[in-house]
Amino acid sequence: MPTAAEKYLKPEVIRQVSRLDLRAKFIVEGFLSGLHASPFHGFSVEFSEHRKYTPGDNIADIDWNVYAKTDRFYIKKFEAETNLTGYLLMDLSASMGYTYRQDLTKFEYGISLAAALAYLMIHQQDPVGLIAFDEKITQSLAPKSKRSQIGNILSLLARLAPRGSTDVARSLHQIASMIRHRSLLMLFSDLLADPEPIQKALHRLHHAGHDVIVFHILDEAEATFPFDGLLELEDNETRETLRVDAQGVKADYLEELAAFQDGFRRECHKARIDYVPLHTGMPFDKALMSYLLNRQARA
Repeated sequence: MPTAAEKYLKPEVIRQVSRLDLRAKFIVEGFLSGLHASPFHGFSVEFSEHRKYTPGDNIADIDWNVYAKTDRFYIKKFEAETNLTGYLLMDLSASMGYTYRQDLTKFEYGISLAAALAYLMIHQQDPVGLIAFDEKITQSLAPKSKRSQIGNILSLLARLAPRGSTDVARSLHQIASMIRHRSLLMLFSDLLADPEPIQKALHRLHHAGHDVIVFHILDEAEATFPFDGLLELEDNETRETLRVDAQGVKADYLEELAAFQDGFRRECHKARIDYVPLHTGMPFDKALMSYLLNRQARA
């Protein structure tokens, strides 16, 4: 019998991740290395690339130019110390477990995206960690750059299930308080909550110096509303039901959805946060490729 983690390592997912790596190697490397680069130059911020000497450090690593200027010993940071640290932020709300007729739920679609990005970052020797949340942070995995980390991430995700209510904004504020150093934060959520508190929390992450990417994942049915006739809608978190005429509400629904996404797009743009709307009918490797290409074009 396959293990719980292996169900997320379906052959088609492995093929997509591997193909993404081969097709997009130069794009991904440019994308990630662009996030590493410091825009600062000159002595005023030179110490951002050094740390103080402590007993036991290799004397050969002392920067004697800095010593000549300051009369203090500083050690040159190793490359590993300046690598980008990534965190996969996974929404465990019950609504993430929804699927209408796709093979993957929104949560599983997010796992596929997260696995691809973790694979690509670890290929760059960048450490990647995981934080899962519902109404608050429930699980976390410290960032590592070892290849076994992908398996660690998937094993943890396999033990989790989307259920119950969520508080995305509160969880993001927790994350902002928890992660002190500049990181790449990749959020995977359907964002089905009051937008304003979430947007304020995203702004806080940006102001803290983090590079933030919001992967807004909907089910294909939520994105396209392919229903006819009388329809009974159920709230995945409250279980409340509503009976409607599908054809009569479709235009209004799609208009509301467009406004909902536009609101996030606009606020993310203000904060220089990448907003990536997706639905489960999109092949995730093509969706990710499209995003990486667009980001590189803007760089």
